[in-house]
Amino acid sequence: WFILQYLSGFGNEHVSEDPRCPGALPEGQNNPQVCPYGLYAEQLSGSAFTCPRPTNKRSWLYRILPSVCHKPFKPLEEGHLTHDWDEIEPDPNQLRWKPFEIPKASQNKIDFVSGLYTLCGAGEPRGRNGIAIHIFVCNTSMIDRCLYNSDGDFLIVPQQGKLLITTEFGKMLVEPNEICVIQQGMRFSVEVFGETRGYILEVYGAHFELPDLGPIGANGLANPRDFLVPVAWYEDRQVPGGYTVISKYQGKLFAAQQDFSPFNVVAWHGNYTPYKYHLEKFMVINAVAFDHADPSIFTVLTAKTTRAGVALADFVIFPPRWGVANNTFRPPYYHRNCMSEFMGLIKGHYEAKEEGFQPGGGSLHSMMTPHGPDADCFEKASKAKLEPERVADGTMAFMFESSLSLAVTKWGLQTSNRLDKNYYKCWEPLKSHFNPKCK
Repeated sequence: WFILQYLSGFGNEHVSEDPRCPGALPEGQNNPQVCPYGLYAEQLSGSAFTCPRPTNKRSWLYRILPSVCHKPFKPLEEGHLTHDWDEIEPDPNQLRWKPFEIPKASQNKIDFVSGLYTLCGAGEPRGRNGIAIHIFVCNTSMIDRCLYNSDGDFLIVPQQGKLLITTEFGKMLVEPNEICVIQQGMRFSVEVFGETRGYILEVYGAHFELPDLGPIGANGLANPRDFLVPVAWYEDRQVPGGYTVISKYQGKLFAAQQDFSPFNVVAWHGNYTPYKYHLEKFMVINAVAFDHADPSIFTVLTAKTTRAGVALADFVIFPPRWGVANNTFRPPYYHRNCMSEFMGLIKGHYEAKEEGFQPGGGSLHSMMTPHGPDADCFEKASKAKLEPERVADGTMAFMFESSLSLAVTKWGLQTSNRLDKNYYKCWEPLKSHFNPKCK
């Protein structure tokens, strides 16, 4: 797995064949009467057929058996996923979670699917508009089972432990400080190498894209060539005991049995693929005179709404960088926002909350709920000598930001038992410095 190969480019038209079967891609057409090597042609559509060309997404897969060869789906009761945003009363408070606990494999073996927990969200998949934020904690690999999401796209942010993800398009190794996106309908299986934890941003009804750059110009932020797509890899493997295909459909899990591996795609072509990205490749833009630029300059990927400039969801990072602003309070400012802000920490210490906000935990500052630096951070930054300084070295914090008002699940507020009940106290030491005689 350590010599995995990738194709590069965001949203590109790619072609890929497993080298064991050269010429597996049909020449000059998608759906010949007889495909090379006796393969089946199958199209995976990620957009309506009639979408404009820039947003039209589809790939053609050439596989040993088509996906349709399975027994009927039946409800799978093991899931902790939900989109019931009314199961508990809304909570407008500033919320912070301690690191989510990973069960020990010796006590309870949990794979990626059984370790998915919904933390918060809004909207619903049937109407194709909404998002959900999930936590995953697992300690064992998925064996003879795979997952596909009928509801939307998964943006996966591993925080502890690497993920070897097998998809219909090939294999990807995704380590902490990398992200990957598994788009709607793509079957995948996750192999882990010990105790593993991370975050997932799910969007219904939109795909992630690179943000427009405006006056930044042609280069900057996440560059298209740094996104990597797996190359074709297949296994022609019979599973007499039954291979389980799990579908996340209308917010619930369903399982179907088949007697072969679904990762039987010998060749594929198209622009609808899974992909990964290393966060260290992000070209940071920042203020070099005074004040702050908006945190939108740290947007890696966005899922747009039909309203110009308003995101269903943004994925934003706060990477290591230089702080040079003159006469400026440099940490994040106090803020009330018409957007919802969920933050997670992959590693290190976040500058505005050096205590309490820990890797593997999170925070949610809901729509119009005030937030900002804790008292220690405010005092320290207000008195600091303003020299060029490195910010966030050894750290990677991120934000899932949404224009939707997010509801927290019962698991998030109660069952997980990770909510920090004392979070509000980090602002209590803030005191008035007001002096009407001193300008």
